[in-house]
Amino acid sequence: MYPTTYLFRIAQTISVFAVGTMALLIVVGNTTDYYTNYHFVEHVMKMDTIFPSSSILYRSINSMFLYHAGYISIIILEATMAFCCLKGSWLLLKNFKNDATVFYTSKNWAVAGLIIGIVIWFLGFEVIGGEWFAMWQSPTWNGLGSAERIVSFLVLVLISLQIKETSH
Repeated sequence: MYPTTYLFRIAQTISVFAVGTMALLIVVGNTTDYYTNYHFVEHVMKMDTIFPSSSILYRSINSMFLYHAGYISIIILEATMAFCCLKGSWLLLKNFKNDATVFYTSKNWAVAGLIIGIVIWFLGFEVIGGEWFAMWQSPTWNGLGSAERIVSFLVLVLISLQIKETSH
């Protein structure tokens, strides 16, 4: 194996581990300080801080049950993502010195975790929160910048995992 191959495998393994660690820390924060981000979800779904003249307020939801259900669903997805990425990084580390085919096939858990993250932060935050609930209109409850930053890194890691090694 060439030195650049080692470096690329190290970068892939560390990146997946970092994503898994981030997701785990988010889950810990969301469960130990439940109401901080619960209120975020609540206000986004209520649409109570978007432009007062907005004609899409009919989309707002006023149900404490649905706020909790939505938030708990996000936490479950984040926990699943953390598990998949941490298991994926372990498999990458375990197969670090194996041939390219074995190393490449050990990426499945990591890929699954990254896809779950894209579902959370792109579909959940940017599409549903940002567009359906018009989170972009809120000066207070707007998580689009954070979601964009996270999605960008997830997509870069996902792309890096899809690059197959070539022999020189």
